[in-house]
Amino acid sequence: MAEVRPDEVSSILRKQLSGFDSEAEVYDVGTVLQVGDGIARVYGLSKVMASELVEFPNDVMGMVLNLEEDSVGCVLFGESSLIKEGDIVKRTKRLASFPVGEALLGRVVNPLGVPVDAKGPVNHEKFMPIERKALGVIARQPVKEPLQTGIVSVDAMIPIGRGQRELIIGDRQTGKTAVAVDAIINQKYTHSEEAKAVGVNPVFCVYVAIGQKDSTVAQVVAKLEQHGAMEYTTVVSAPASTPAPLQYIAPYSGATLGEFFRDNGKHALVVYDDLSKQAVAYRELALLLRRPPGREAYPGDVFYLHSRLLERASKLNDSLGGGSLTALPIIETQQGDVSAYIPTNVISITDGQIYLEPNLFNAGVRPAINVGISVSRVGGNAQIKAMKKVAGSLKLDLAQFRELAAFAKFGSDLDKATQRTLAKGERLVELLKQGQYMPVPVEKQVISVYAGTQGYLESIPVKDVKRFEKELIEYIDVNYPEIFKVIRETKTLGDEVIVTIKKALEEFLGKFKK
Repeated sequence: MAEVRPDEVSSILRKQLSGFDSEAEVYDVGTVLQVGDGIARVYGLSKVMASELVEFPNDVMGMVLNLEEDSVGCVLFGESSLIKEGDIVKRTKRLASFPVGEALLGRVVNPLGVPVDAKGPVNHEKFMPIERKALGVIARQPVKEPLQTGIVSVDAMIPIGRGQRELIIGDRQTGKTAVAVDAIINQKYTHSEEAKAVGVNPVFCVYVAIGQKDSTVAQVVAKLEQHGAMEYTTVVSAPASTPAPLQYIAPYSGATLGEFFRDNGKHALVVYDDLSKQAVAYRELALLLRRPPGREAYPGDVFYLHSRLLERASKLNDSLGGGSLTALPIIETQQGDVSAYIPTNVISITDGQIYLEPNLFNAGVRPAINVGISVSRVGGNAQIKAMKKVAGSLKLDLAQFRELAAFAKFGSDLDKATQRTLAKGERLVELLKQGQYMPVPVEKQVISVYAGTQGYLESIPVKDVKRFEKELIEYIDVNYPEIFKVIRETKTLGDEVIVTIKKALEEFLGKFKK
C-alpha cells in the first residue's frame, strides 16, 4: 500500500472545507494528518507562529517547529499514543514559555515549568518565552567579578567570572557533574550575612538535567538538599524517560529562569548537564521532521542550537542593573576526542574549558583536571587580587611537571633542577586534590596555594601534604585569624599580610616536623 502524502490529504481536506464560510475555523484550529514518534503533522493552523504552543486532545501540548506549504510539523511534549489521526488541534497564540520567579527556588520542575517534586503547585510571577534574542554588546560590560567554585584548582588556575561561559568537558564518569555541583554548593557563602558585609552579591543557581537517569537527578537533588543548596537552586529536569522535544527545550527553559534573575540586577549560574544529549534529542526531532541531515546526521543548524543558548550568558552594564548570568555547559566526549563535531562547536562558543581526563581520575587525582588544555579566556580578571598574586606560576609549574614526568619515565639519572621541578610538581598535584562536596573558601585557598608555590612543601613527604595543608589552615585559624579576615574583606595581599603569613608558615613548619 502506497504511503499517503500530507499534501494529498490536505488538498482533499481543503476541498471539503471550502464549503464553510468561517475562515477563522481554518486559521485557529487544525486537524492531525499523521502522528508518530513524538511528531504530528497538522493541516490548518495557517496563521500559526514558529515555536508556538498548540493544544492536542488528552492534555498533550505540542510546539510548532516546521511551517510547510500545506501542513505544520509539531513536536509533542507528551505521549504520541494519546493522539490519533483526525484529532482537532487548537492554537494557544502563546510562544513556548517558562514560568519565572523566586517561587521556583528549591523546586524540581520539568522544562514547561510543571513541578515534578510532589510539593504542590508553584506560584510563579509571570511567563517568559524560552527563546530570546541574546543582548547586544552595548548592553554588556566586561567580566570582572569572580564566581568562586570552591575548587582550588579551578579558582587558582582556570578562574570563572560572573557572566562567563566555561565548558566542562570530558569522558563519562570523570567527575564533570561533580565540578558543577560543587560550584553550586559553594554559592551558599554568597547568601550569608558575612558575604553581604564584604559586598559579595548572592548567586541563584539553575541546574538543568538533560537525558539522564531519574535516579542520577534524584541523587544530585539529594546532595544539594543535604548541603543546604536547594534554598537558592531550581532543578529543571528532562530525564532520559521524557520525550525528545522536552530534552531539546530544557536548556532554554533554564536560561530563561537565569535571565529573569540577571534582568532584575541579580546574579545567576546555570549548569547545562549535558548539551551532547540535547544535540542528540534535536537530531532525532530534525530527522523525524525530514530536515536534511548534515555531518554525523546532525541538522545544519546544530551549531546555532548551542550558540543562541550560550550567547544569553552575559554581565549586564550598570545602567541595566549590572546583573549577570554565568553558564557552565557540560559536554561528554567519546574516548577523549575533543575534536569531534559537537565538542569543537561548543569549545568555539565558550570562554574557556575545564578538561577532565580519565587517566588522572583513575590515578586518584580528583578533580581530574588536565592543566595543559584547560583554559579560562577571562583569566586573572575573574580572580581576586590576592589569588592572582599567589597563583601566577601555579599553572606553569604543573604543566612543566606533567611534561617532565612523561620524560622521567624513560631516564633514571636526572639533574638536580629536573628533580626539584618533579618534586615540587608532585607536591602541588597532591595539594590540589580535593574531596567531592567539600568547597574551600577563597581566603583558605590563597594560603594553601601560597604554601605550595613558595616552596614550603619541599621538605614535606608527598603522602603528608594533605595533612600539612589541613593542619596549617587550622593553625592559622586559631593563631592568626586576622590573615583570613583581611583577605576576605580587602581581597588583596599587602606586604604586611605576606610578612604575617611567612611568619605563621615558618612557625608551623617547625612544629609540624616535630
